[in-house]
Amino acid sequence: MLESRRDIALACTLSALAGYVDGIGYIHLGGLFVSFMSGNSTRLGVSIAKANWSNAGIALGLIVLFVAGAAAGSVIVLGRSAYRQAWVLVTEALLLAAAGLSYEHGHSPLAIAAIVLAMGLENAVFQIDGGGGLGLTYVTGALVKVGQLIGAALSGGQRWAWMPNLLLWAALVLGSACGALAYFWIKLSAVWFAAGFALALGAVVAGVRPRH
Repeated sequence: MLESRRDIALACTLSALAGYVDGIGYIHLGGLFVSFMSGNSTRLGVSIAKANWSNAGIALGLIVLFVAGAAAGSVIVLGRSAYRQAWVLVTEALLLAAAGLSYEHGHSPLAIAAIVLAMGLENAVFQIDGGGGLGLTYVTGALVKVGQLIGAALSGGQRWAWMPNLLLWAALVLGSACGALAYFWIKLSAVWFAAGFALALGAVVAGVRPRH
């Protein structure tokens, strides 16, 4: 999946973007996530056990929105445009901009919905035709691969094959720290920086090399 320096750089950049947005969303939602659905699924189960139906409904709603975003991203990718990666990023930027506008007009729930859709959508950037793709907004799989590939290296496999996945993890952590700092500064308006960055990245991706 990450076979070239270009793909590694793009994936790490997108992971940092996802971490930035998730850091914002995590603080705003008080412990729920806009991109890490494993955490929300655990919160859903715990809320059901506690009969806290309000929290359960919020967690389930976030999960549904994320899946809808992932589906929308898949539709864009499977359209087979030579610029499909760029179109995914531009659409993500528009959703994040919509989130910023919604927040500025006092509609925080609508802003969060747009953010979650954008995060689900981002995971389609490296989607394989007819199949799954590389998870960019969560890194549990990347950490599993780090461990597995380290084990393979110790058994005579490629010495540094685990490094790209470790970089994905590090990028998300760095992005989430930046997102938290931005939220402390200007609250949910910090999503505007993410929107601008996604739009600029889409332009760069379109101009450098279309992904066929």
